[in-house]
Amino acid sequence: MAKRTVGRRRADTKPNRGRRLEIPGGHGHGHGHGHGDSVVDTSVVDADAVVARRVRVVVAAVLAPLIVAAVIAMIVLWPSGDMKIAAAQQTGASGTVTALKACPKTPDDCDQATVKLRSAPGADKGLDVPVEVPKGKNSAVPIKVGDRLILGVQDGAPLTERYQYVDHDRTFPLVALAIIFAVAVVALSRWRGIAALAALGVTALTVTKFILPAILHGSNPLLVAVVGGSVIMVIALYLTHGVNAQSSVALAGTIASLGLTAFLGWLFVKVSAFSGLGEGASAVKAYVPDLDLAGLLVAGIVIGSLGVLDDVTVTQASAVWELSAANPAASRASLIGAGLRIGRAHVASVVNTLVLAYAGAALPILMVFAIGGVSTGYLLSTEIVAVEVVRGLVGSLGIIAAVPLTTALAAMAVADRSRNLVAEPPAVAAAGEPT
Repeated sequence: MAKRTVGRRRADTKPNRGRRLEIPGGHGHGHGHGHGDSVVDTSVVDADAVVARRVRVVVAAVLAPLIVAAVIAMIVLWPSGDMKIAAAQQTGASGTVTALKACPKTPDDCDQATVKLRSAPGADKGLDVPVEVPKGKNSAVPIKVGDRLILGVQDGAPLTERYQYVDHDRTFPLVALAIIFAVAVVALSRWRGIAALAALGVTALTVTKFILPAILHGSNPLLVAVVGGSVIMVIALYLTHGVNAQSSVALAGTIASLGLTAFLGWLFVKVSAFSGLGEGASAVKAYVPDLDLAGLLVAGIVIGSLGVLDDVTVTQASAVWELSAANPAASRASLIGAGLRIGRAHVASVVNTLVLAYAGAALPILMVFAIGGVSTGYLLSTEIVAVEVVRGLVGSLGIIAAVPLTTALAAMAVADRSRNLVAEPPAVAAAGEPT
């Protein structure tokens, strides 16, 4: 009696090189008794191959065109030519305070520091130059001998008036903190940590070399943010997590949620009648009169939500993959249900984190209003506070949408992996039957 198979190969053509997984409803024994036991023989068809085929379809139909469109848009929007700014760019310098004395004309208001230039335009590097600095009682951070300062440069002025105090030079503590951070990431995550640091570098380059210059060259801030954010996510996800089916699903969920965040941000900034003249924006407007401040505000919301969206989508895709690996026969509906249960707890914590981050950024302003004793309604209606509310809530809506989107995409990719893997156990010759 010939043996029967339900898979792509005959179960008896090659030795079993994989593991046999029990399918609910059978006895689960590895030998055949003709009782209808069904087992999954992973040597018949590789489950990852089934997943890969499904995801390739999704990537080819949806994700690949989006990636191509983002790359083409970045090329078109890439900044070239002169920036549309109204003032000449300023030159910077830095140096170390070697001496301090009272200012000759206003000794009670300022000190005259002798600064040895460590970096400066032209041939000034290494020179000792006089710089007026705030006196200790007039400065939030008193200046002492040995402090490092960053300076503004007035081109063409005499050397004694050429340099002006701007702020403390904080390069050393920032570099030290960055090194500690990098060591901690690599120590915990090893090679994946190195990939994450490389992705962080790509993000910094995209922001400084594309997003900011493109906006200053007159491109639409929201469009630039969406394009730049999409490219950042493509590189960061694939570089950190590898070019695979799981990363592709997470990326598709991220880009879809990013688009929703951009739309909601644009909508609520428009209906809320924000001028965009918040902290720092007024200074930017002075240099770039044609800048779309409302668009810049939405662009900030989009960029600010990128990191959290990445976290949520990767977590959801990983969760569904693990659920499917634990039960290859799980249906799409069961995977979505289990994935959403995991996502609810994750979203609750992430949303709280995002809202608290924006509240922390606005804390000094909130304290000013608290001192004045204004009502909550009045407080929330002021633009400087309402902007933070919109940022927090719009970003949170994007995160909330990312959970079902990514969970559904992942479930479509891995649901019922065992469908093509089920095979009847090899028939064993019964008594009196020919073999």
